[in-house]
Amino acid sequence: MDQGMANERTRKASLIASNPGHYEVCEGCESIVAHGTTVCPNCHGYRFDADPIRVVDQALILGSREQRSVTAEDLA
Repeated sequence: MDQGMANERTRKASLIASNPGHYEVCEGCESIVAHGTTVCPNCHGYRFDADPIRVVDQALILGSREQRSVTAEDLA
């Protein structure tokens, strides 16, 4: 993974972890989305876990590894 990309993922993970009430984890693909999202933009799932501990844990996992999922931006 390119160092700039790694730094950006770490920065985003830190932002999410410090504000977990603003986010939730998609139960379909485990992406982190804004709290109140109705349909996941990545997998079109509609079940979310807004537990702050889950959000922080998932942010730390996603921020520490290379992106593996396809996002809406990748398809544009």
